[in-house]
Amino acid sequence: MLYNVADCCLDMGIAQASCAGKSRKDGHMNSEITPQELNALHPQEYMLIDTRTQEEYEHGFIPGCVLFTPDQVRHFADAALTPLPKDKKIILYCKYGTITRDLAEYLIEKGYDACSLSGGYGAWALDAIKNEAQGDKKRQEIENGIQKKLHAALLNPFARAVLKYQMIADGDKIAVCISGGKDSMLMAKLFQEFQVHGQRRFDLVFLCMDPGYNEANRHIIESNAKLLGIPVTFFETSIFDAVYNIRTSPCYLCARMRRGYLYKKARELGCNKIALGHHFDDVIETALMGMLNSGQFNAMMPKLKSTSYPGMELIRPLYFVREDDIKRWRDYYGLHFIQCACHFTDTCTTCAVNPDGSHTGSKRVMTKMLIAQLRKDIPDVETNIFHATENVTVDQLLGYKYKGKKHSFLDEY
Repeated sequence: MLYNVADCCLDMGIAQASCAGKSRKDGHMNSEITPQELNALHPQEYMLIDTRTQEEYEHGFIPGCVLFTPDQVRHFADAALTPLPKDKKIILYCKYGTITRDLAEYLIEKGYDACSLSGGYGAWALDAIKNEAQGDKKRQEIENGIQKKLHAALLNPFARAVLKYQMIADGDKIAVCISGGKDSMLMAKLFQEFQVHGQRRFDLVFLCMDPGYNEANRHIIESNAKLLGIPVTFFETSIFDAVYNIRTSPCYLCARMRRGYLYKKARELGCNKIALGHHFDDVIETALMGMLNSGQFNAMMPKLKSTSYPGMELIRPLYFVREDDIKRWRDYYGLHFIQCACHFTDTCTTCAVNPDGSHTGSKRVMTKMLIAQLRKDIPDVETNIFHATENVTVDQLLGYKYKGKKHSFLDEY
């Protein structure tokens, strides 16, 4: 749950508990707390601060946290009126626990009882997954939810997209590409349900490319796959290392390399299709971003034929599934996923993939915010944007491109 500054200033009671304050060999304070130590505390003993971005928070958070940037925390530490309490512990966390170590020491110097969560959100998520009820009971609960409680929000739109756009044919062998995030993990579960109860006969391979994940992220993916009953096939590449020192368009190169490796491995395994976890929100955001930032109108297609790997296709079966419904599924079952472990950016569908090297992460966040603002006055704005991609009146356009060739309305005038 998110709180603003005013909310935080209202609640500053309860008793104080101390974080470790012993000096390390480098002279700094040992201002860290483990996920296990955090779990042993009562929520009223501390304020938990998430210092990551709003986008990262949306992909998963520790319950009960407030969301402040590192700069806001420093500002609050020096302010006369501050939401930071001095009569309870302040626990800060970032992605991996690296940024908040120094931030906690800064607060300690200002007289606060502060500490950083060792390993950050990644370590906490891995610990939370390990503490989940494992085995058939938890998995059966999740599968029953997809079949019943969440059927209309998840399985129905999945099946509708598959059938409407003819994504699957009898005899297909599909590589379901697992990134480790909420979208691809849900897609895998929906594929399993559709395979059992659907109208097509096809085979599945659950494929996860490890481009150089750190150990914590790899463990989170493996643990979630085990919890959800997804038999993942891992294969390793060195993409992160290959693009780490590239200064021009590293994200574009990384994205191209990822797609190529997935196609290649899928074909080696006898697959004729790969499935990616882009959802409805990705589709409409991409269309709007193209208009606003590139001066062009393109749709994220539900399926594509590969030009580099003849006979291979890409499909997007979450095409009609709303991101909010995916989040509800994740949060209802207390699931914790990685967002992305890229060395350059902390996003996946928000990775910069422009040929000119421009970063689209912040643009996608801005587009999300714009759509949310428009929804206040136009309740059907998301649906309208989507329908605009399939209701194009070509003879009322100044120009368009078809198979790479540009056409003008004057050609037929």
